[in-house]
Amino acid sequence: MSQTITLYVDGACRGNPGLGGWGAYILIDDIQHELCGGEAETTNNRMELTAAIEGIKFCAADAKLIIWTDSKYVQQGITEWIHGWKKKNWKDVKNPDLWQQLDAVCQGREIEWNWIKGHAGHAGNEKADQLANLGADQTLALLKQPAQDKKKPETDWLLNDPFGLDFIEDELAKEDEILSEQLQASLVEPQMDTAKDTSLHPQIKITTATLEQHGPRQLILDTETTGFYYQDGDRIIEVGAVEMINRKLTGGSIHIYINPEKPVGDSVQVHGISDEFLVDKPKYAEIAHTLFEYLQGAEIIAHNANFDMNFLNMEFQRVGLPALSEVCGVVDTLALAKSKHPGQKNSLDALVRRYEIPARDRTFHGALLDAEILSDVYLAMTGGQVSFDMDALSHNDQQTDTSIRRVQLNVTLPVILPSEEENQAHENWVQQYQEKHGEPCLFAK
Repeated sequence: MSQTITLYVDGACRGNPGLGGWGAYILIDDIQHELCGGEAETTNNRMELTAAIEGIKFCAADAKLIIWTDSKYVQQGITEWIHGWKKKNWKDVKNPDLWQQLDAVCQGREIEWNWIKGHAGHAGNEKADQLANLGADQTLALLKQPAQDKKKPETDWLLNDPFGLDFIEDELAKEDEILSEQLQASLVEPQMDTAKDTSLHPQIKITTATLEQHGPRQLILDTETTGFYYQDGDRIIEVGAVEMINRKLTGGSIHIYINPEKPVGDSVQVHGISDEFLVDKPKYAEIAHTLFEYLQGAEIIAHNANFDMNFLNMEFQRVGLPALSEVCGVVDTLALAKSKHPGQKNSLDALVRRYEIPARDRTFHGALLDAEILSDVYLAMTGGQVSFDMDALSHNDQQTDTSIRRVQLNVTLPVILPSEEENQAHENWVQQYQEKHGEPCLFAK
């Protein structure tokens, strides 16, 4: 019976395009293997693909591989889209060289591909992410080496040093130099403008648009928080938004986890984000300028937008910035859904079922995941759906008409009146709201 090997693969990019790294964390029986590397000018997608290629190449050809990646681009590309790409002889496919390499190393192997939510505290995925960033760091260190060091002629050390002792000493010396450079850099960093330098916080994930569009910018946005009441000190712990222009998702997005400087409490049961996971994340003041610059001027689309905007306004004003609602328009998809479907459930889950949006795992809510789902719901609710994966947009065989057409039926809906007990419970809730907030509730009679 062949052995089973588990691989966690990930890529990282500081700029997209820019300096990048890849990492593969491989578990063979009880032995752990760590692989990493990088490139000076690359993209996040290329690093994600490279991590998968290098990880598979490391493993025995007859082993069963269980691969985990937080890249839908890789997981869906190798299991679904690649068949159409081959039929079209890779025409208009991005990164065809790496896709062909990945296809080649997969041939004749038993591989199970799995997607895992990134930066959600899973040990294997977090380790692969650390390796990817280490690969980028090592590449940066090599780029900083003086030119004369890079051009030293290589000698056959095995002839003069058959036991490899000098070679090991040289490698250790190089590692010491790299660590020294990193230490010096860390001493300089506090003097920099940390509020605007995203490279100091790799947790700020800004993905550059892959589809060029011209027109008003819309951002489908969601947040996760420590609770429901910003007035009582609850804080934002996660922000995710995807970009849309001319009703087309551009592939651009932003995703940030934030240290709320307070326990998450019972809200962990909703989003699954623990205090331990957030302890090393940047505070809001450290990412506020970057996030504000990304969001300002766009039209914000959110489900129950008042909730998200109240929290965002509060957080930005805490650090001396204007309220986001002063520099952005807002569309509330909950209000839109209620006007289109009065008397029905209009939660995000209910709308997903109503508009037959492909199901995703929402055991825990996540800001970027919910923003992606809401983008599908919004397009369906306002006239049609567009594929979220930008690379898939270039393939004509996948470009079927995805607009949703529904037959309008004239149906008289029954009116179900509340009982006296339900009316009384409602009045009690309205009274509690008014006492808590000092203003009448929207639902007061």
